[in-house]
Amino acid sequence: MAQDDPQNGEDPSTEWAENRTDWAEDRTIMALERTFAGWMRTAFAAIAIGIGFNALFGEFEPPWLARAIASGFIALAIVFALGAQRRATRAFDRLSSHSVETPDLPRIKLIAYAISAGAALLIAALWLLDDGPA
Repeated sequence: MAQDDPQNGEDPSTEWAENRTDWAEDRTIMALERTFAGWMRTAFAAIAIGIGFNALFGEFEPPWLARAIASGFIALAIVFALGAQRRATRAFDRLSSHSVETPDLPRIKLIAYAISAGAALLIAALWLLDDGPA
């Protein structure tokens, strides 16, 4: 058949193999985007757990205990965000896209740093803001 004939002396199976490899790399890029988004959701969940713990157990005795546990969860969010950013940027540097658009690395860094800075400010606010007489 005509479509099975080699064009320009190339084996059609080689072209299909190259296409499949390109598509696999594009799928990997999209999977990395989803994984990064998942880690950012996990960071937000850790922040929410920290805030919730502090609100729910704010009347703990000693009073610093609820803040310390909440701060631990919020600090964990910083670890999640920065770790995900580091892994994502390394992986995106190794891959080259073919049919999909690779996300902007500065934007990924901005998202992770903004979440981390917000979490750090939240930790500071937990400890610096006065709840009234202790």
